[in-house]
Amino acid sequence: MTEVTRITVEAVANAPVADVWKAWNTPSDIMQWNTPDPSWHTPSSENDLRVGGKFKNRMEAKDGSFGFDFEGIYDSVELHKEISYTMSDGRRSTTLFTPEGGKTTIETTFDAETENDPEFQKQGWQAILDNFVRYVESTQS
Repeated sequence: MTEVTRITVEAVANAPVADVWKAWNTPSDIMQWNTPDPSWHTPSSENDLRVGGKFKNRMEAKDGSFGFDFEGIYDSVELHKEISYTMSDGRRSTTLFTPEGGKTTIETTFDAETENDPEFQKQGWQAILDNFVRYVESTQS
């Protein structure tokens, strides 16, 4: 039996937890921020945010060279606090939302896959999280 490598990424958004939660879970928002860099995009997003519900985000390189569906089933959903899911390949992920003084800390811990170096995976997930923070902060008035 192989040991699973767990990776954690974290960022703080200058936005209230309700706004962070909405942007994190609304398909039209997800399509705006769910990219590691400007050469990628998310042309479609589906999200049934409830225990047993499914999500699917289509991620593609803008030049059409590569694309994949990132999907899973929710194991736990606690409003404005926690979302846990199992990805289609059996890996697990948990995201915690911690409000403090009008800001929200977002922390995601996920099982690494075995094809890519864990540091590369951490950089990719962190880049997407950083892009999320920029997006949600841009929606604040």
